[in-house]
Amino acid sequence: ALGKARHHAALTGLVAIGDDSGIEVDALAGRPGPLSARYGGAGLDDAARRRLLLREMEGVGEDRRTARFVALVALARPDGATRTFHGSCEGRITREPRGAGGFGYDPLFFYPPLGATFAEITRDQKESVSHRGIALARLAEFLRTEEGGRFLGFPTRG
Repeated sequence: ALGKARHHAALTGLVAIGDDSGIEVDALAGRPGPLSARYGGAGLDDAARRRLLLREMEGVGEDRRTARFVALVALARPDGATRTFHGSCEGRITREPRGAGGFGYDPLFFYPPLGATFAEITRDQKESVSHRGIALARLAEFLRTEEGGRFLGFPTRG
């Protein structure tokens, strides 16, 4: 996220935003993490990445199937100054895919407060608890502050 934001800020001469997200699985020491979209190597689609994750989770008990979606949103100025904003959503890895909605790891990510995988809930439900939504809300909150205004180069209130 920082690399993306810094690159585009330097390229354009403007403040830029970058983001990155992934799923962290505790039983896999946090993998696939930020490399979630490339987990297992080139050429795998979402379904193949899900199958790989389930294979690696074979034999893992329910108490160790904890996971979270994590997002990092970065804000960068052309002068190199940055701020980052984190969001996460805690859940568990199911033993098989459930649901037809969403994308990526959504059919494997069970979200206990809603009693369903991210692929089984509506888009509105997912957006209300989404790791990326949380991180972006934190960015928006920062931008509404005096510090955020200074970061963007706006004069301070006075």
